[in-house]
Amino acid sequence: MTTQLLDRHGTRVRPMQRLVGDLTLSRMRVHEFCGPARRLLAVLLMAAGTGPVVWIHPGWRPERLYPDGMRDFAEPGRLILVRARRPEDLLWSMEEALRSGAAPLVVAELPEPPPLTPVRRLHLAAEAGAETAAALGAEPPLGVILTPETGGAAGIETRWHCRPWPEGRWRLDRLRARMEPPAGWILRRSRSGVEIEGRHTAQ
Repeated sequence: MTTQLLDRHGTRVRPMQRLVGDLTLSRMRVHEFCGPARRLLAVLLMAAGTGPVVWIHPGWRPERLYPDGMRDFAEPGRLILVRARRPEDLLWSMEEALRSGAAPLVVAELPEPPPLTPVRRLHLAAEAGAETAAALGAEPPLGVILTPETGGAAGIETRWHCRPWPEGRWRLDRLRARMEPPAGWILRRSRSGVEIEGRHTAQ
């Protein structure tokens, strides 16, 4: 029997994972990163956490995540790279990885935003994986789907758009969140990694 944490309104409280600065994401849920710098954003999320990271990518595409290229941001030795042979294997692999609870972060590169039903299945898999992780004394899983352009997956917890910005910086926009309004930030490199330089009010 598992114990569910509730706030004073009786709502279930999910553990949070830091993204960058004071921005956080709910664990046991699936989030969407889109835009030209979506892979960088996923690497920053990886750097903010611990443990193995399952990264699923379309095996039929020539683009590959280059581990040495991410060394300045996160430890590439934590990566478990999964090559899916068919489009339908991408979401299936992500669902199984989340349900296993074996990795606190599961990332899947998708050629297009998925519809509502598969996203609901991913949320349920993350919830189930949290119970397995708790039994192992590990962090509950968090899922991230990487989609092109401005994304648009139905039913995701949050949607974030990241793109390069002048002077070697990046602009990060929260396009959608269940409990937060749209907002924008400018990110920059620092000696300790990447940090928030300031807010960007224009949407």
